Amino acid sequence: MKYYLIAGEASGDLHGSNLMKQLQVFDPAADFRFWGGDKMLAVGGTMVEHYRNTAFMGFLEVIKNLSTILNFIKKCKKDIAEYAPDVLILIDYPGFNLRIAKWAKPAGFKVVYYIVPQVWAWHKSRVHDLGKFTDQLLVILPFEKAFFKENGYETIYTGHPLLDEILVFKSNPDFESKYHITKEIIALLPGSRMQEIKLILPIMLRAIENKDYDIVLAGAPSIPDDIYLQIIEKEQLTGKVILVRNETYEILSRASCALVGSGTATLETALFRVPQIVCYKGGKISYMIAKKLVDLKYISLVNLIAGKEVVKELIQNDLTPENINLALDDLNKNRQKVLNDYNQLILDLGKEGASRHAAESILQTVHS
Repeated sequence: MKYYLIAGEASGDLHGSNLMKQLQVFDPAADFRFWGGDKMLAVGGTMVEHYRNTAFMGFLEVIKNLSTILNFIKKCKKDIAEYAPDVLILIDYPGFNLRIAKWAKPAGFKVVYYIVPQVWAWHKSRVHDLGKFTDQLLVILPFEKAFFKENGYETIYTGHPLLDEILVFKSNPDFESKYHITKEIIALLPGSRMQEIKLILPIMLRAIENKDYDIVLAGAPSIPDDIYLQIIEKEQLTGKVILVRNETYEILSRASCALVGSGTATLETALFRVPQIVCYKGGKISYMIAKKLVDLKYISLVNLIAGKEVVKELIQNDLTPENINLALDDLNKNRQKVLNDYNQLILDLGKEGASRHAAESILQTVHS
């Protein structure tokens, strides 16, 4: 069968690649065409556009690049129509994917949304668009199934795909010697988008420049080394920060603590049981708009799933080197409590097998 997948971020690339692997188990002749990244490309198929070209963060940034985004949407619709897939699989990335769904479903394509947008957080009316313009909704967070049911829509809870990814991870025993790591590690995960890295990483570096750790920075696949090195040089920390690419799990499996941008990385850090501080800073105008629209007490997946503050969140003006240091002091004092809360979080997420479950559900929908 022919599968067309659209993922617009690093996390979507990861989850999309694992889904593709499972689809191949059930359908060895699967033909993939997709918008995604290097991980999806490694599985096989044809990549139409890399997410590094399509990821825009924040309201103002989207407005500035609106013509580019609209051209991408036009290109995507034309490509789907020409490829004529048996099923269109949308992976998160709501600003883009919901527009595609509104076109694709009336055009006669079967549409599955895997990792549905966080409509419970803001613009809740989108729940009806999701119900109307898809054939199946696959959710990965425990509370999402109940939210959609309250709004009149059935979903399938697959479990969270990160559980699968971490389960198969095997640590490299030579990692420390490869990067000359001799001290405890403080991990820096400032995000996967250029805009957030430029805003968040300098503050992280200023906070920990005098700490007695090996500072290990997890480089995002779509960001060139030069960007990181320029920031490190500007903060006068050349030679003091270890930049590591495509080995985030190696870092997290060894880290004593971590400074993490919001998003999937917060949950990955928790699943590796690494105490963390969540650091978020957006453009001023985008943040002001988001604050008015988003109806959430927390921004990190860890706290959202737990329904309470498990990890400290430092957001926008609260994200300062001084506040990071205070939070690190608190983290050292409350380390065991954080770890206990992580254990409960992992229980709440359920069993592994999300990608396999999602693949089975998609095939059932196609054949129904």
